[in-house]
Amino acid sequence: MEKRITLPLTETLAETLHAGDFVLLTGTIYTSRDAGHKRMCEALERGEKLPFDPEDATIYYVGPTPAKPGQVIGSAGPTTSGRMDAYAPTMMSVGARGMIGKGARLPEVVEAMKKYKGVYFGAVGGAGALLAKCIKKAELIAYEDLGAEALRKLYVEDMPLVVIIDSSGRNLYEEGRASYLNARTVIGASGLPE
Repeated sequence: MEKRITLPLTETLAETLHAGDFVLLTGTIYTSRDAGHKRMCEALERGEKLPFDPEDATIYYVGPTPAKPGQVIGSAGPTTSGRMDAYAPTMMSVGARGMIGKGARLPEVVEAMKKYKGVYFGAVGGAGALLAKCIKKAELIAYEDLGAEALRKLYVEDMPLVVIIDSSGRNLYEEGRASYLNARTVIGASGLPE
């Protein structure tokens, strides 16, 4: 089902999203990869505030390329989300609810999503130039020394995403794999060539 949603990603909004939903996302998101996440989690351990308000925030796992003249941002394709798995539960514990990236997540992250009503959106890898067209504003907000991994505040319009894991823990990757294996079993049992 296609849904147009406007951020912030409140708990109520998160609960309306289901694994497999196609979403056009509009609103403010933040960028961070593993180096930025590590710094944020270390800051939280020291009792410091984050460079942005994490409440109901959505974080895009991306390290965009530099903007060319006349562009808001360079290519902005998703980073493999597993690199943030060590930090995602901590980020959700302080209010961050949405994550955008690519690839599977660890069971600990899925459990944290269920606990904190998080949503994991999948962005198409290899489509960084296309995704960059959805980004209307970009502002560097922290960790400039990290270059592409610095924290940025972005405003996006109609960013095309798929809900991979919803707030109840339904996982499109697992359901797709199970469906494929079931189909292979049915075909094998029918005597048809696999």
